[in-house]
Amino acid sequence: MHSILFEKKMLTQRKHELIRKARVNNVVVMKQIINTYSKEELMLARSLSEMYENIRDYYVCEIDGEVVGCCALHVVWEDLAEILALAVNPVCARKGIGTKLVTACLEDAKHLGMKEVFALTYVPGFFETLDFKVVDKNTLPRKIWSGCLRCPKFPDCNEVAVLKSIHS
Repeated sequence: MHSILFEKKMLTQRKHELIRKARVNNVVVMKQIINTYSKEELMLARSLSEMYENIRDYYVCEIDGEVVGCCALHVVWEDLAEILALAVNPVCARKGIGTKLVTACLEDAKHLGMKEVFALTYVPGFFETLDFKVVDKNTLPRKIWSGCLRCPKFPDCNEVAVLKSIHS
């Protein structure tokens, strides 16, 4: 995915970090980062076609010109959006990148007029630090289950639903 030189540089210093909307030419690297976690069944794999079709949903974190993380905000209904595909290169993990990506998505949700944002996650504690609350999945609209149907763990998934109210 990334060179050894890049990984050593990431461990020692960060020069220029940027959170921005993803571009089409970022998709392959984004998929590689997601695959790091989907191979361990820690998140749902994404197909290239799905990622290209939904590129406008994605944000990336770029450090010194290298994409090191991604996250998407997908509108589900007139007042509800989902945070999904949050993944950070393991070399860059636990440095606040995930928080910055989710924050960018939450700002986007606010701008779009969303009232609530949810995520399905194996790491609810991370989202709770961002004021999400754990909720019963069954309280969310049935429409959210469309992604679940593609999951190899369905229907025995142990992801936790988290929800955050957005204040305009």
